[in-house]
Amino acid sequence: MKAYTHGGDILTAKMGFQGEIVDFSANLNPLGMPESVRRAAAAAVKGAVHYPDPLCRVLTEGIARRDGVEREWVLCGNGAADLIFRLAFALRPKRALVTAPTFSEYQEAMEAAGSEVVYHRLTPDNDFNLTDAVLEDLDGRLEMAFFCTPNNPTGQPIARGLMERILERCAGRGIRLVVDECFLALSDSGESGGLAGYVKSYPNLLLLRAFTKCYAMPGLRLGYCITSDTGLLDRLSRCAQPWSVSAPAQAAGVAALQEPLHPLLARQLIEVERRWLTGELTGLGLRVFPSAANYLLFQRAGVTDLRERLLKRGILIRSCANYVGLTEDYYRIAIRLRGENERLVRALKEVL
Repeated sequence: MKAYTHGGDILTAKMGFQGEIVDFSANLNPLGMPESVRRAAAAAVKGAVHYPDPLCRVLTEGIARRDGVEREWVLCGNGAADLIFRLAFALRPKRALVTAPTFSEYQEAMEAAGSEVVYHRLTPDNDFNLTDAVLEDLDGRLEMAFFCTPNNPTGQPIARGLMERILERCAGRGIRLVVDECFLALSDSGESGGLAGYVKSYPNLLLLRAFTKCYAMPGLRLGYCITSDTGLLDRLSRCAQPWSVSAPAQAAGVAALQEPLHPLLARQLIEVERRWLTGELTGLGLRVFPSAANYLLFQRAGVTDLRERLLKRGILIRSCANYVGLTEDYYRIAIRLRGENERLVRALKEVL
């Protein structure tokens, strides 16, 4: 069975610590799930005696209106990861490019579909920033390329000018461009930094977005993609079960669309707490990388068991040992509320 390598594995963590666990391993909105979203999901359970809408019509209409795109360009899925795997098996590209380090499911999905994965390496010398050097790797041998902005786990966004050059290069060379914007709503730029306005002009562009992070609802599994290539959306639909999005997830998504201030309020809090945490961690001798997102990547050279040390004190962080391009002494933490962040700092002082 495939090993679980992502954050948020509370059940396994509880096997090593019996008390309350503060989860810094999952990059969720620190304000939590809006109460209106919780109520909507709970109410939808009463209707679970019926199948959910296989087309997610109400939800899709709301997403299209909110994101400023055509309804026919939106497809919902059981989280963004569901859509990544659908994409892999629908197109089965011979060769796909991903950056390193980045979200591992791009690589996992491509390899599961039999694709060759090539890496564009990001380096700590440049704070893991993506530069124009990536344009040389976008050659005619590629059929697909994945980019994440802000990147996971580095928190670095892709500069708009570079993103436009990537768009042009991929369009000119027939490369399907997949841009993961799942953390965008909680980043400094907010969704205004997204590429929804480019979808019409670039049919080769597909955007991945999700409710998981910005509305703290990972257990409900709800993501979506946007592309003007309706033929591709049809193929993605054929690569999924008929009822891939549950009724509670659809209801929660519709309710979340009525809470536009929730990510905004979180961004304001995240900016303050990220600056404070960066200073505290740097003062403890950790190398903290610049981030524009709701999480921080840091390194403690030579310390490979920091996750285990902290878990003994009820703190769960994300080891980045499984990320291509990182080593066992890299870790990622989510930005949480001040009291929880202070608890993390106290625990770090104890174990270091």
